Amino acid sequence: MGYIDIAAVSFVLPDGRPLLDEVTFRVADGKTTALIGPNGAGKTTLLRLIRGELAPHSGVVTIDGGLGVMDQFVGHGTAEQSIHDLLVSVAPARVGAAARELEDAEVAIIERDDLDTQMRYAAALADYAEAGGYEYETVWDTCTIAALGIPFSRARFRALTSLSGGEQKRLALEALLRGPDEVLLLDEPDNYLDVPGKRWLEERLREAPKTVLLVSHDRELLARAADRIVTLEPGGAGSSAWVHGGGFDGYHAAREDRMARLDELRRRWDEQHLKLQRFVAEMKVKAAASDDFASRYRAAQTRLRRFEDAGPPEARPPAQNLDLRLRGARTGKRAVVAERLELTGLMKPFDLEVWFGDRIAVLGSNGSGKSHFLRLLARGGTDPDALLGHVTEIGAALEPVAHSGRAVLGARVRPGWFAQTHRHPEYAGRSLLDILHRGDDRRAGMPRDAASSALDRYGLVGQAEQGFDSLSGGQQARFQVLLLELSGATLLLLDEPTDNLDLVSAEALEEALGRFEGTVLAVTHDRWFARSFDRFLVFGADGRVVESDEPVWDEARVARAR
Repeated sequence: MGYIDIAAVSFVLPDGRPLLDEVTFRVADGKTTALIGPNGAGKTTLLRLIRGELAPHSGVVTIDGGLGVMDQFVGHGTAEQSIHDLLVSVAPARVGAAARELEDAEVAIIERDDLDTQMRYAAALADYAEAGGYEYETVWDTCTIAALGIPFSRARFRALTSLSGGEQKRLALEALLRGPDEVLLLDEPDNYLDVPGKRWLEERLREAPKTVLLVSHDRELLARAADRIVTLEPGGAGSSAWVHGGGFDGYHAAREDRMARLDELRRRWDEQHLKLQRFVAEMKVKAAASDDFASRYRAAQTRLRRFEDAGPPEARPPAQNLDLRLRGARTGKRAVVAERLELTGLMKPFDLEVWFGDRIAVLGSNGSGKSHFLRLLARGGTDPDALLGHVTEIGAALEPVAHSGRAVLGARVRPGWFAQTHRHPEYAGRSLLDILHRGDDRRAGMPRDAASSALDRYGLVGQAEQGFDSLSGGQQARFQVLLLELSGATLLLLDEPTDNLDLVSAEALEEALGRFEGTVLAVTHDRWFARSFDRFLVFGADGRVVESDEPVWDEARVARAR
């Protein structure tokens, strides 16, 4: 089959900051290993080192078997890209290279039909056949039928942008898991998948005889699919790796035991160090009074020097302390009232009353209208100046949502929007510190020292001078939550807020929402996160919108929900 062996890999960023420090672990043959750690710890960079896009400054990466790769933001292409382009991007290297050359040769012969282009086209056809391209198209046919319900011949030239993010992810995963590559690198494979899609992925990872290294922050997927957990732990010299040989169920207990051991080893080292220092000081006094103690004094000095040269035991990784202060404020009793609301082409009319303080998880399959519903509320509903209150828009400018019926926000309700895609063109070319300091047309600025303090509370002070677009997905998510805090929003509209958050950040967000004095509606496919809510609004594939007393993930159960 295959394996991945990472041996003492170190990497330094272009600005001189160490990112990885002698990272060492092995992904065993046929096993699924999850790579986790704080946002910005170097997980994606490590995957790029493994796939050969970057070269480590020291250490060795060894891979046995063909390597298949899925990036964190697979798809998300331009309007010119097709489903065929996506499948080529995750195909085995030789098939992908031959397919791209064949496409280029076809374009060339259309533009200039001469002997050279004819010879190039003939050679490209031969290379594609020799690489097994035509045989591999049968795999693509199976994948498009499984993921999209149509054969490859019909899907081939369809625009990639016509697929949802979940459909793109599902299609790429189908191709990789059915393909011949023995070793797979999957960066956030569960993002944009709905819960049935996540369950499908978990089952396939358990069944597939492939060696898989995946990056994920989905606690349910980690518990169901990972055989072992590798944690990147940031330190002064860069991130190092700690390997937990079991699954996620025992991860937290094992990590607490490890931290307790490290604390105990450091306490013993400090005690021994102090004893040696006192002994050397005692021998120094005695040697000054009598030459008989001179040799013992030198021996004590040597012992102390060797002890200090050996250094202290492994330091406890610095804690990721996040202080999310989502405050909110009192509003009218009814925060949202929907009457015969219908989003055109997405759902049937439904009624809804949301009360101040409610925590509502909005559930349902991809494409059922959940994000459109939140976006409509973020724009102030259907009638911002209605009797129930006036709305001040908080958050990025949002596109209109075609609808009928009414959705009205209550008195003193100020909506705050968290965008799933993290797309904020208004922040292009601006650093985080500048965004907070100068503000914008929807939010007042703040003093630079206060802005730095706020960034520090969210673990972003080290990225203060970075542009928003240069942040990792998790860092962008934390910054969006910070903007919600500063906005004074009393109605939080969160679209997949935990998708890119690391484990510590997701837990900190859950705690902050528990303290928030206001109302929360959150679209989520995070089963762990959904358990923290008390009401559930389910958008069915048949267009019905119903309420449930518990999370509902299967379409069969939607029909039975109240």
